[in-house]
Amino acid sequence: MSSPQALPNPDPWGGPASPACWTSPVSLIRLEGADSKRFLHGQSSQAIELAAPGACLATCLITPTARLRGLALALVDGTGLDLVVLEGEGTAIHQALDRVLFPADRVRLDAPQPASLVRLAGPLPEGVVSGASGQWQPVPGGAGLLLQPEVSLGGTAGSPAVLLRSGDARPAWLDDLSPLDPAGWEHWRLGQGFPASPGELNDGCNPFELGLASWVSLSKGCYVGQETLAKLATYDGVKQQLRRWIWRADGAGTPPGSPPDGDPLSPGTALVSAAGERAGVIASVLQLPAPDPAGAVVLGLALVRRSALAATGLLAGGRALEISTPAAFEAPPVGAGKGA
Repeated sequence: MSSPQALPNPDPWGGPASPACWTSPVSLIRLEGADSKRFLHGQSSQAIELAAPGACLATCLITPTARLRGLALALVDGTGLDLVVLEGEGTAIHQALDRVLFPADRVRLDAPQPASLVRLAGPLPEGVVSGASGQWQPVPGGAGLLLQPEVSLGGTAGSPAVLLRSGDARPAWLDDLSPLDPAGWEHWRLGQGFPASPGELNDGCNPFELGLASWVSLSKGCYVGQETLAKLATYDGVKQQLRRWIWRADGAGTPPGSPPDGDPLSPGTALVSAAGERAGVIASVLQLPAPDPAGAVVLGLALVRRSALAATGLLAGGRALEISTPAAFEAPPVGAGKGA
């Protein structure tokens, strides 16, 4: 097996140059029965009710005020569906679904089960991926499922992943991919702008703020949080958006414009404009490895207020940060909620 790799430097947002993967734990919730698709259709943001067997749909689990509980994939089959909880607490999401499940609903809601998701990154070996996007299918050479959503799961848009249930045989070809170390995965995630708990995905954010427009249907009718999301789209009401940031040390390895012993950048650090106006807050932080302090680079994600979205630079504790839009971020819809 190849040794773990971190993403290359000096390109601060570069992806892996060779085939790579990252394995993370997920929760798997089975919904079985004739009403399974209809039930989840009304409890999540994606249009699921009319999905055909084999569909792999990205969806948000949200509150009535459109705050995020979690991110998931719905894998539809002939008798129900599997809900793969990517971000958020599987047990809490299961409890929230169970509370609104009526005896008349023809749905059996199983308890969350542990599973693993192997995200694939970089140029993939020829012949590994087949089939259309937005689908799942048996994985080549193993007992898992190859997922091909139409959205980013932390890598490039539409990058595939392998779902392995407990007891599934790991496909041998995965051993030919270089496993990313935790810093390498975080680097990849931040570059694309995939939200994670608790920094970006929490009860203070809605899907449009985090660039998840493709995870939301504004035309499927009534569902939990639909009214709030429709208003945000109709009236251009999104007040903040996810952005990437980079801080680079000066020649002495110290923060420009601040003392060497200044407070480190950390989640929760306020952002301000050059005029001193509030501009947002840092959500995630990662320091890249460097041969010496003079080459230090720190990067992450931040929630930037609407008034500062055009800025290419902001300040955090006296440090000058470069600001850019994440590679996979989708701009919030404007006016699309009028017909919802």
